[in-house]
This record gives sequence, C-alpha cells and structure tokens, in this order.
Amino acid sequence: MKRSKLKRQGVAGYLFLSPLILFYSIFLFIPLFFSFYLSFSEWSGFSLSDIRWVGMKNYKALFSPGSVFFHPIMTNTFGFALGSLAISFAIAMVISYMITRLRYEGFWRTLYFLPTVTTIVAIGNVWYYMYNPTSGVINGALTSLGMKTIAFLDNPHTALASLIVVGGWLGIGSAVLILTAGLKAVPEDYYEAATLEGAGVSAIYRKITLPLLKPSILFVLITGFIGGLQSFTLTMVITKTGGPGNATNVAGLEMYNQAFGFSNWGLASAMAFVLFLFVFLITLIQLAIFRRGGVESY
Repeated sequence: MKRSKLKRQGVAGYLFLSPLILFYSIFLFIPLFFSFYLSFSEWSGFSLSDIRWVGMKNYKALFSPGSVFFHPIMTNTFGFALGSLAISFAIAMVISYMITRLRYEGFWRTLYFLPTVTTIVAIGNVWYYMYNPTSGVINGALTSLGMKTIAFLDNPHTALASLIVVGGWLGIGSAVLILTAGLKAVPEDYYEAATLEGAGVSAIYRKITLPLLKPSILFVLITGFIGGLQSFTLTMVITKTGGPGNATNVAGLEMYNQAFGFSNWGLASAMAFVLFLFVFLITLIQLAIFRRGGVESY
C-alpha cells in the first residue's frame, strides 16, 4: 500500500512537471542536440533534406592555420570580456561600498541599474553617435579643449578599446545591485566589534568586508565574464560588421554572420560549441580558485 501510494505521488509529480519538461525539450534540448549535429554537417538553413554529414570538417576549418576564428576573433572576444569585466567590477566595487553608506540607498541602486534594463540597441546607437568623429559629444569636447579628434571606431587600434569602455559601463548596474546586496548581508555586529577593537576603515574592509563578500564577487565575475564572451549585439549595433577589418569582430557576431549572412550553419554551430567549451573550462577554473579561498556558495 505504501509503495503504491509513493508510486502514485511520483506519477502526479511528473504530471505537474510535464509542461516545464515539454517547454525545455522544445526550446532547449532539441535545439541543443540539433545544433551539435549541425556542427558535423553542412547546411544552408533551408530544407532539412539538404543537411550533409561532413564529420570533423567544420572543426578542422576552425583549427586550420589560415583560420581567423582564434585570432583575431577569439582574441577580441576574450579581450572584450576581460576588459569590460575589469572596468565594471572595479567601478562597481567602489560605488556599492559608497551606496551602502548613503541616504536613499534604493534610489542610487535604481539609478545605476537603469542602463542594464535599457535595450542594448538604444545604448549602442547612443554611444555610436557619441563616438562620431565629426559630430560626436566626445570629440566635440576634445576639440573645445584644443585637442585633435579621435577616430574611435574607424581606427583598428582604438575600436576594440572603445567597445570595451561601453561594455564596462553597461555592466556596472547589475554588478552594483549584486554587490550592494552582498554588503547588506554582512552582519553589523562584526563591524561594531572591529571598531571597538580599534580597527581602521581599511583594515575592516580587508579583513571583514572582502572575505564575506567573496560569494557575491564570485557570482559577478562568473556571470560578467560569461556575458562578455557571449556578447555580440553591442558590437553589431555600434560597428555593424565587426570592423574595421576584424578589429572588433567577436565570436557571437561571427557565428551570426556565418549562419544568417553566409548560410553556413554547420560552421556557425561548430564555433558555438568551441566557445561553450572555453566558457565551461574558464568557469571551472574560476570556481576552483574561489573554493580554494574558502568560498562554497553559488
């Protein structure tokens, strides 16, 4: 009787989960396996009957000496992810610490979070016009100071750095939100005890705040880096093609161009799984580093 009751409860549980399982099967698992199959095939993206198995051809093309996927595309991708994360994280650490000590904390958090909820297309277009060499706000300010204008997006040496600045600015809001939540979770008793013992602001921050903030820092670093590696909308909006040349071309944009521009879905799928492998390995390394430092959360 008891075993039969447990069996009926299990069936009922799966029935309740069936809509969710069906949703993930249709929109996640089936596309995932189909994309993995395409990475070993050639397909123009039209009729399923045109899919042709080619084995490791797409992966060999990516690793061939003449391929631009690893350099400069993956180099740009990692440069953009690391650069934008460094900017957003460093600024967010300072801002979050200051916000928790100001009045109207919720207002300031909302103010910094607004760019995050704004569409990237709008943000990209605004920055595109700000970088304009003739009518842009930034070059206008440089001209008023008697300095030469800078071709931010037209110069291969400055184009990627210009995008990194935008990406870093865009990531500040979400990082501030997470870090301020982590700071609010630190018990005030620790600060009071340290103050009574005569510890200064710097010592309290280094020995109490930072160690207890490590789970939030880990979350910001992992999600920010993964988001940077997957980013392509910002590059597409600001530079259109990843130019000049391949100076700002990143993996996500190259996959989009190969699939929708050149109808080369097999090669685009192979790029996606190579990028997934990089993201997976880097995430494991980040987790290992933080767990060695005593962080088990997340």
